[in-house]
Amino acid sequence: MADNLFNAPAIQTPSIDKLRRLGEKFGIEMTEDELRDHQKHIKNSLKSYTFINQSPEPLPPIKYARTPGYQPAKDENKFNAWAWKTDIQGASVGKLKGKTFAIKDNIPVAGVPMRNGTNLMRGYIPEFDATVITRILDAGGCIKGKSVCENMCYSGSSFTSDSGPVLNPFDPRRSAGGSSSGSAVLVKTGEVDMALGADQGGSIRLPACWSGIVGLKPTWSLVPYTGICILERSIDHVGPMARTVADCALLLEVIAGYDDGLDSRQLKGYSPPMYSEMLTGDLSGVKIGILKEGFVECDVNVESLVRKAAHSLTAAGASVEEVSMPQHLDGLHTWAAICLEGTYNSVIGEAGCGSGSKGFYPTSAVSALRKSLLTNANDLSVCMKNVVLLGEYIKETNGLEFYCKAQNMCRILTQQYDNLLRTVDILVMPTIKFVAPLLPKQGATVDEKMCNALNMVSNTGQFDATGHPALSINAGFHQDLPVGMMVVGRHYDDGLVLNTAHAFEKIRDKK
Repeated sequence: MADNLFNAPAIQTPSIDKLRRLGEKFGIEMTEDELRDHQKHIKNSLKSYTFINQSPEPLPPIKYARTPGYQPAKDENKFNAWAWKTDIQGASVGKLKGKTFAIKDNIPVAGVPMRNGTNLMRGYIPEFDATVITRILDAGGCIKGKSVCENMCYSGSSFTSDSGPVLNPFDPRRSAGGSSSGSAVLVKTGEVDMALGADQGGSIRLPACWSGIVGLKPTWSLVPYTGICILERSIDHVGPMARTVADCALLLEVIAGYDDGLDSRQLKGYSPPMYSEMLTGDLSGVKIGILKEGFVECDVNVESLVRKAAHSLTAAGASVEEVSMPQHLDGLHTWAAICLEGTYNSVIGEAGCGSGSKGFYPTSAVSALRKSLLTNANDLSVCMKNVVLLGEYIKETNGLEFYCKAQNMCRILTQQYDNLLRTVDILVMPTIKFVAPLLPKQGATVDEKMCNALNMVSNTGQFDATGHPALSINAGFHQDLPVGMMVVGRHYDDGLVLNTAHAFEKIRDKK
């Protein structure tokens, strides 16, 4: 083992004064002799840390050659959706051969800069590929670059990235949705065939809605989140975005499945089905429930389009009825406490580590963010500053009590959706209850920015907390702007969610 050690420095033993100050921070009083004894045992413990510091670290493999690529100029980045351009060719054969991809810029691609929407990560270049990247390349896909994401992925709009706002392809004055903003726009404009997004509060479905494409948040843990920048481990999802349901299903088929223990959230031994083969468009015997509470405070035009789209599924053999679950409305509070406090603890407190589970940890990314937060915290976005203020306040007043209680309440919320999904097979509601708003003007207040960034998650956040698969598909247009219909299913019934959307897509596109 000693032959593998590097020349990293030994971890220094803290002085008596340092230990005294650390104790005082927690109200612990110690005599000089007690401090000296503690110092002795800490010095011995630090031998383990020195060993770790000097040992090589196992990393996921890099299987395909690539060059660093480049940051595109404005004339080849019309909607400001590209963070970085590359041309990484995968295997010579496979299900994704000939398909091109954009990768959300919180997903590491070895040798390619990753900023996660923030200058705090400027200059960071990961030395490993996320598992989903390896799977795309193994299947023959070609990665054309990294797509702009919102600042630390904490916005449902498209203006918070430090590289500037991502523009809506239907109206550049308006939001494209976030936080997977660039992925949605690059798919919609045809610059790539498919893209990867990540979703903690709606961040695949929201930009899919306002950009008029298909975006699936899979069942929680179905797709390994290995290596990807986190917000909160219990709500992190990664999934496909495409122009068609068929492409979404194909990409899910490639990236889903167990990751040999690198993501401990996954169900060991689960073998996903061939999702692309499940797209029959036949919904005979399928019961569709239009969720009443999903339309509360909804724009009347959005409501009309989504209800019409849901009822059109009878043409594919489905039965459609209205169902009710009042807890859907309060469920957003459960998600909010988990998301807000979880993000504060994981991203601010742990610099994106998300400790406490077995598996792979992105050490280099955690180190880069930790160092930057120590010196450049003022560069946090308005949304992340709000997370810091609220998170620190709750920490000082109640510690983790609310987070713990919200996680416990989430089990009840999950069961309530599960019970409803025993009476129907699929739930349908608007993805967002209004069409894309104008982006904030220069000089907008904190209040205006916060409202624009976070006021659209009333139907989406709940299913990040409960982990049910949820997909957004374009239901039509109001004032020439896309309206999304969200399709929700049982855990691991992603195939039926996709087939329901596929059936609607066929009906819609016949008109």
